Amino acid sequence: MVSGVFLVALSLGASTLRAPSALSRAQAPRARLFAVATEAVAGADVAAPPGLLARERYVACNQFNVRPGAEAKFEARWANRKSRLAELDGFRYFNLMRRVSLDPQTPLDADDFGYVSLTIWETKQAFNSWRTGDAFKEAHGGTSIGAFLGAMISSLRVLKGPPRPIFFDGLLQLSAVPTSLPPTEGGWRVVQADGQNLLPAEAFIACNRFSVLPEMAAAFEQRWAARESKLDECEGFVSFSMLRRDFGAKGHGVAPPVAGEANYQSCTVWKNKACFLKWRDSQQFRAAHGDAAKPAGAAPGGDKPAGPPPPMWSAPPKPAFYEGVLVLSSTQGA
Repeated sequence: MVSGVFLVALSLGASTLRAPSALSRAQAPRARLFAVATEAVAGADVAAPPGLLARERYVACNQFNVRPGAEAKFEARWANRKSRLAELDGFRYFNLMRRVSLDPQTPLDADDFGYVSLTIWETKQAFNSWRTGDAFKEAHGGTSIGAFLGAMISSLRVLKGPPRPIFFDGLLQLSAVPTSLPPTEGGWRVVQADGQNLLPAEAFIACNRFSVLPEMAAAFEQRWAARESKLDECEGFVSFSMLRRDFGAKGHGVAPPVAGEANYQSCTVWKNKACFLKWRDSQQFRAAHGDAAKPAGAAPGGDKPAGPPPPMWSAPPKPAFYEGVLVLSSTQGA
């Protein structure tokens, strides 16, 4: 099954990564592409909690359930809103993610959100400055009571229930430097959105959600930090983040965590679906995920079994795929 192949693609190996030459990194060069888990990396947003990776980005998402048939209207509301996001200090990347199936024969999970906004910030402080500033009010119809009520009424026409915000510490951040940027005006995208037709896809996003046991968080992050990958050699690679839930975020409608809810999520952005599929079928993919084919508990070198490793998560990883529209990026990339 296609989803099974993707889960293998994101299974955890125990290899090391080469440092890419064409990727933008916030931290100083080091032998491995990813940081050692307890390292205090240069340019990190905040020192790492004990045993965990330092935050390198702050990632803010909003999840939306859109009424059937209102998807084009929802996208048009985003396209035609007033925003100066790309001009704000600390902004790195944005897209509006539209949920899709990797396999057309596989229906979407009816219990999942159909749209997710993804915004990557240099620091949590930069995000908080935006959220409490005039730019946030302008983008959300809060410049006056009348404008705010109008935005609320418009939302009720297209949404099933309120948006659900979710926040992450961005770890192991990798980003290709953009060779070109889409047209913007005043810090927001210039696109034609008529509310009748869906916006064209401008990116493809592959995610995997992990419900990691709290006592295994450090081991989980270290195994990702030691992975071998050649994303820098892959056509159409845009960015990668390992996202760790910021359960300490308050306000803005944040819901309390639910038992077993995913607390980590890998997020890889590609130029398009074809580039993702090309990577999935490539030699780079097979080399990076060779350890996934070994039987559980196999000892190094394939000698005597070392015994099954302790479980890392409370539920199997759950993949999700999206088309990205309204892409915005800084000149440095994500």
